[in-house]
Amino acid sequence: MTSQLAWYKSSYSGSEGGQCVEVAHAPGAVHVRDSKDPAGPALAFTGEAWTAFVAFVADSTGTPVE
Repeated sequence: MTSQLAWYKSSYSGSEGGQCVEVAHAPGAVHVRDSKDPAGPALAFTGEAWTAFVAFVADSTGTPVE
């Protein structure tokens, strides 16, 4: 399933592809994988869990956003 997804990574990542995670959106899930190992395992999160994670990372205090 993950081989059919359209993967993307941050524009801040290096051009060699080994310095970032890649993300792909699918119905009902957001997939995340290591750009150094695109054939390796990928994690799948619900949209709600992914949104909460991104909000947590973006919050400069490091505390979860309610």
